[in-house]
Amino acid sequence: MTDSESISKVTDIINDSRIGMLTTINAEGALVSRPLAVQEVLDDGDMWFFTGLGTSQVSQVRADPRVNVSFGNRTEWVSVAGTAEVVTDRAKIRELWNQVVEAWFPDGPDTPEVCLLRVDSDSAEYWTSPGGTVATVLQWVKSKVTHSRMGVGESGNVEL
Repeated sequence: MTDSESISKVTDIINDSRIGMLTTINAEGALVSRPLAVQEVLDDGDMWFFTGLGTSQVSQVRADPRVNVSFGNRTEWVSVAGTAEVVTDRAKIRELWNQVVEAWFPDGPDTPEVCLLRVDSDSAEYWTSPGGTVATVLQWVKSKVTHSRMGVGESGNVEL
């Protein structure tokens, strides 16, 4: 697969999943993850998320911007490493605003607490299991019968 095809695969998995587990590093150095809905995925894998200024993810990103965001569905998974920044630009907030976000911030895009996290993606690793769960189970059975390593599909690493 070419680099552009791999990047496209990564962005497709993210767009199909929509909810990512954003992992940050807390003050004690422990990894902390929480689900966030991706608002926009750029062609290079960079991502935008809405959140609140008073959240743990904002304080942790400000202290250490290294993050990981993982996405998955029934047959595909991706793990994206990068750096995040807190963005309070009202024009960008209005540009990305939608009705789903309004459920979290009912006062609208001018709510002082509302901010964005922009993840500048550095690299990603993805896995796919063509055929879904049934195919994976069949591969497992085949590996047990033939005493061979299980083949589960495609995987790859890509610099973003």
